[in-house]
Amino acid sequence: MDKIIIYQVLPRLFGNTNERLVENGDLFQNGCGKLSDFTDERLRSIRDLGATHVWYTGVIEHATQTDYSKYGIRKDHPAVVKGKAGSPYAIKDYYDIDPDLATKVENRRKEFADLVKRTHKAGLKVIMDFVPNHVARQYFSDAKPKGVRDLGEDDVKEVFFSNQNNFYYLVNQPFAGHMDLYAGEKEPYTEMPCKVTGNDFFSNNPGIYEWYETVKLNYGIDYRNGHSRDFVPRPDTWQKMLDILLYWCGLGVDGFRCDMAEMVPVEFWSWVIPSVKEKYPELIFIAETYDPSQYRSFIFDGKFDYLYDKVGLYDTLRGIMCNENSCHAVTDCWQRLSGIESHMLNFLENHDEQRVASDFFASDALKGRPAMIVASCINTGPVMLYFGQELGEKAMDKAGFSGIDGRTTIFDYWAVPTIQRWLSGQSTKEENDLRSFYASLLNVCKKEKAIAEGSFFDLTYANFNNPDYNTHKQYAFFRKYGKECLLIVVNFENNDVRLKINIPQHAFDVLQLPDDGKERSFTDMLSGIRFRQKMSFNAPFSVDVKQNDGVLLKFVL
Repeated sequence: MDKIIIYQVLPRLFGNTNERLVENGDLFQNGCGKLSDFTDERLRSIRDLGATHVWYTGVIEHATQTDYSKYGIRKDHPAVVKGKAGSPYAIKDYYDIDPDLATKVENRRKEFADLVKRTHKAGLKVIMDFVPNHVARQYFSDAKPKGVRDLGEDDVKEVFFSNQNNFYYLVNQPFAGHMDLYAGEKEPYTEMPCKVTGNDFFSNNPGIYEWYETVKLNYGIDYRNGHSRDFVPRPDTWQKMLDILLYWCGLGVDGFRCDMAEMVPVEFWSWVIPSVKEKYPELIFIAETYDPSQYRSFIFDGKFDYLYDKVGLYDTLRGIMCNENSCHAVTDCWQRLSGIESHMLNFLENHDEQRVASDFFASDALKGRPAMIVASCINTGPVMLYFGQELGEKAMDKAGFSGIDGRTTIFDYWAVPTIQRWLSGQSTKEENDLRSFYASLLNVCKKEKAIAEGSFFDLTYANFNNPDYNTHKQYAFFRKYGKECLLIVVNFENNDVRLKINIPQHAFDVLQLPDDGKERSFTDMLSGIRFRQKMSFNAPFSVDVKQNDGVLLKFVL
């Protein structure tokens, strides 16, 4: 079975070729990428990079400052929209495609269906967002199937909580957010009674640092009564969410990345994921998670296939790249997981995190190479790549609402310069070289059974007192499947190193490596360099590793 390699991409930005961008520009000034920009050729290029899945981020209709009322889509009040384009996580209609992404707005759902077909034709699977915790303040579905009742349509608004309500209501309190409630309109935004804000803000006056553009959904937890759980009868929101998931499954979606999954009770996931998989058993569910104390609950009780490993491996690798941490901490990461490693999704970038090459992170995309090798190869779980990462995107643009923060904006009409150059065939040599590195690495990870399915052995402990190996700046480990073995070594130093790695007797015993005194052939799967050398617990193994780089040395027993 191939290792899962996910390519995350914002269609809004991917195909936008406009190079004359205006800060805070609207759709007509700055333009917008379309679903049709994912041509057969471009999808094949994403597959050839090593991807098995594409996570199309922000395809469901969300609140926006662009007026699509002539297409029968309700206009959003700009006071409760972040940025001109709006946040992809302020869902306005769970059953519709974002009109920004359509070549012809009236054909947007067919254009999405065509994209799914093209993606599958290219040998890739489709992942999309499922945003279960919150929706846009002005949620309204104009595309819901016949017979479906809208969220909040049947709510009793005179009570804070009812397990059959879809929202929580601050009774007799109007929305009084600390922002300009007019935002250029003749009338202010009004909401009465005020609904609870999406990040569990239980007052009627959210500020600009709250998720003020969203409202929280009610899954049967009474937050004003000791967080008591009221799941009988089954909360109405549960059934509505199941119906939404099944709707998208019916359109050919292969998996869901579930936004802020920890803010929804695990009991819901325990019910809804098996309910979906009863009909679509191959579907995968990925949870955005940040609380390690809940990992096992969301895997074993909630039935998630994979969880973000953000506060573990991501934070650790970032610390190493920024000279704030030691490679020793990588060992701590996998030891803390203790048996659930295969359920963890690793990454260096996504839409929430800063770009490796940005001034706010490592300032150099090359420093991400050893970290990406570790993230990709340390376990059998999925690894994710964020579009532009493979080209060294810096994301130091002043787009608008997002400001300059080292992140690629999700709120504005904008473009990604490195992706623009790649699409037009004008990438720099440095960008092409970096993309080649990622393609080599990810294709090895995808196809090598030692990485996709094999066992793991960490060599750190055997080299603590080794003068020819710096355990703070280098990290080495084995991956093995059958008679195929990989010795993986990375170097986080800014200079080339010649290492002599101690391989203990225990490694030979656990991995059943022969210590027969014979020379073996080693091939670096990244560079293609071959050499012969003995491997023994009685003598260190010598290897050269370039600065901010690594080797994947394959040998056969």
